[in-house]
Amino acid sequence: MKKLHIFRYLFLGVLVLALTQSCTDLEEELFDTVTGDNFFKTDEEFIAALGAAYTSLYAIGNHNTYMSSNEVASDEIMIPQRGQDWFDGGVWLRQHRHEYNEEEGQLNNSWNTLYGGVNNCNRLIAQFEGLANPDTDPFIAELKVLRAYFYWQLLDMFGNIPVVTSFADADPNPSTVDRAQVYDFIVGELTTEVPKLTKAKDGTTYGRVNYYVGQMLLAKLYLNAGVYSGRTGEWANAAAACDEIINSGLYSLEADYFANFNADNSGSSENIFAVPYDEVFATGFNLPMMTLHYLSQDTWNFTAQPWNGYCSLSEFYNSYDDTDLRKGEWGNQKIRGNFIAGPQYAADGVTQLIDNGAEANDPDGQGLVFTPELNEHFPNALRQAGVRVGKFEFYNGGRDNLNNDFPIFRYSDVLLMKAEALWHQNAGDATALALVNQVRARAGQPDFTELTADNLLAERGREMFYENHRRTDLIRFDAYNDAWEFKPASDPSKNIFPIPRAQLDANPNLRQNPGY
Repeated sequence: MKKLHIFRYLFLGVLVLALTQSCTDLEEELFDTVTGDNFFKTDEEFIAALGAAYTSLYAIGNHNTYMSSNEVASDEIMIPQRGQDWFDGGVWLRQHRHEYNEEEGQLNNSWNTLYGGVNNCNRLIAQFEGLANPDTDPFIAELKVLRAYFYWQLLDMFGNIPVVTSFADADPNPSTVDRAQVYDFIVGELTTEVPKLTKAKDGTTYGRVNYYVGQMLLAKLYLNAGVYSGRTGEWANAAAACDEIINSGLYSLEADYFANFNADNSGSSENIFAVPYDEVFATGFNLPMMTLHYLSQDTWNFTAQPWNGYCSLSEFYNSYDDTDLRKGEWGNQKIRGNFIAGPQYAADGVTQLIDNGAEANDPDGQGLVFTPELNEHFPNALRQAGVRVGKFEFYNGGRDNLNNDFPIFRYSDVLLMKAEALWHQNAGDATALALVNQVRARAGQPDFTELTADNLLAERGREMFYENHRRTDLIRFDAYNDAWEFKPASDPSKNIFPIPRAQLDANPNLRQNPGY
């Protein structure tokens, strides 16, 4: 019921967006103009309008936008070329190998999606400010913090970017702003606006920005300050932002890790900020299509056939101990895991699926088995090679879009971030060690006896798999340019993506990032 409440507001927000941008004959009687006289009278109407700003978040779970770019550029996800499938002009091969360039369409999609979110926030901020109504102040703060999320993603991905905060009088060709200045702008916005946000955590704030989402954003920025601004020493600020969330007592670890990723996970005690997807009313999270084999349709009786693309790497899969409850069990479809590995069966759990391949001489074996090892990256990766993403619950009879909400920010990340911030200040900090071991204990793993850069990064990878954090973590730990499976060592210039050619052509005031 809570999710439907939010969906109604989101739908109304999109409707408002369409109405306020419609073209009309001024000689005709107007029925579709939204003004302060006929709208924006109640909190429900303000929230409905806010929905238009939140719709840009729905791209995160879809193929070919910013999460796709981040994940495939990391060491936890790849999209191999499987013969005639998934070559796509080589874009995902280059993404994984850090050979991306300014012509990449998926990077342009990311830019457009994120700036679309910025633009929607700017438009609504201008509308609310034009009302000169003190009741709008909390909603304006909410929009500015949501805009900060979009700018954080742009800062993280593209580094040197334009910063636009106006709407009607916005410069059509804004200039590039250096990364450190963008960082300062976002932190300044957050420190000003976050204290204005509600500290409520209930059905009215689910899927929306509240005080604790703002603190999470601040923690993320402070934790990566050395990367974003070149300045260090923000570890204490990062820990303090985490403490605001921890000390609230509003969030806690779920006893079952996978409760956070169930088909109905809106009640998770770990969700700080989530995209409230719905398989009918709020679509876009099409993970089963992206990762599963064509024949996996028979395993879950999906209404659509998967595309056989996204998979993990054997090195990442093997970074989990077999006793780690997050890993899953080989060939056991009844046990949830971050990965789906081993023999694959029909919905009865007994009949093994048989893949003879698209061609008579296809080298795949008869029984469908998801193997951790891939024979090659391209051009002929085997159709069943690579363990698949199983973190989010797939259910029998499911559609191509998931009903699961996507956790942008989750409480276990807060614990791991605070631990890292404390560790940077004192490598022997007992609290830091205890926080990491709290997360490991839920996964059934023995305590660490000490924290190191290597085991902190590895534990973040195991816990936060496929939640759009890995690329950022690798860069912060100076591991993003290392060689890994099917990827040679890369140049540090690849730590930020190129400004897309389409944007450079459209705006002569943009400056390309170094190395491209």
